[in-house]
Amino acid sequence: LEKATFGGQATFSPKIENYPGIAAISGNDLADKLIEQVLALGAEVELEEVVGLHTEGDEKIVISEYNKYRAKSVIIAAGAKHRRLGLPGEDNLVGEGISYCATCDGAFYAGQTVGIVGGGNSALQEAILLSEICKKVYIIQNLDYLTGECRLAELLKTKPNVEIILGTVVKSLLGNTSLNGVILKREADGSEFRLSLDGLFVAIGLAPENDVFRECARLDKTGYIISGESCVTDTPGIFAAGDCRTKTVRQITTACADGTVAAIAACNYIDRM
Repeated sequence: LEKATFGGQATFSPKIENYPGIAAISGNDLADKLIEQVLALGAEVELEEVVGLHTEGDEKIVISEYNKYRAKSVIIAAGAKHRRLGLPGEDNLVGEGISYCATCDGAFYAGQTVGIVGGGNSALQEAILLSEICKKVYIIQNLDYLTGECRLAELLKTKPNVEIILGTVVKSLLGNTSLNGVILKREADGSEFRLSLDGLFVAIGLAPENDVFRECARLDKTGYIISGESCVTDTPGIFAAGDCRTKTVRQITTACADGTVAAIAACNYIDRM
C-alpha cells in the first residue's frame, strides 16, 4: 500500500551514486526498476493511503481510505515527508513559488532566480540540478558551513551562477498569491535583508508520518517508530523498516537492509504462529 509515489523519497533525487552495483541512476529510474521487480515476483500494489492500524487477536487490521486488509503480520515502511519551514503563508505559496522538489518543479524556473534552503546532500544535489537551468541559485544555510559531501560543495563553488549564503535563516516569505522574495536574518548579528526570488526550494530534511500507527507502535518525541536493528515494534508481528523508524543513518541502502531484516522477521513470526 502506497499513498503517493512508489519509490518514496528516492524519486526526488536527480542522481543516486551510492547504490551498490549501479554507478549512477536517477531516483525515478531506480524506483521503476524496484517496482518492476516487485510486480514480477507476484506482489500486489495499491495506491491507497493507510489511515489506521490495529490488532484483533492475532490478526492485524490495516485500514486504508478505500479498504480494510487483514494480515498475520505487517511491515511499516512509511518513510518520511519533506520538513517545512513553518512560516506564515507557506502553505498558500506551495506551487506558487515554494517547492520541496527541484527534480519535480525545477523546469518551471528555467532562466529565473531561485533559492534553496538547506546545506545537506539533498540541498546540494538540487542546487547542482538548478544551476544548469536557472539564471541564479542561492543556497541559504543556517549553519556556518555546508553539511553535505565535500565533492558536491566543491562542485558548486565552481559554478558562477551559484552563491552560498551561510549563517542565515529565512525569517519570512514575501508575496501573497505568488512568492517574490524572502527576508533573511543573519544569525551572527541579527541583521536582516531582502532577497528577491522567483522560487524557493526547501531541502531541510525529513519528518515521519507515523501518527496512524500510534496504537500499535511506540513513537519517540520526534515521531519516529522506536525500533532497533531487529525492526521489531511493541506489537508482536508488526515491524518497522526504513526511514520511519529510529536509526542513525537514513539512506537507500539502509532502508533496503531494513526491508530484508523485517521481511525475514515477519516470515519467522508467521511460521511460529
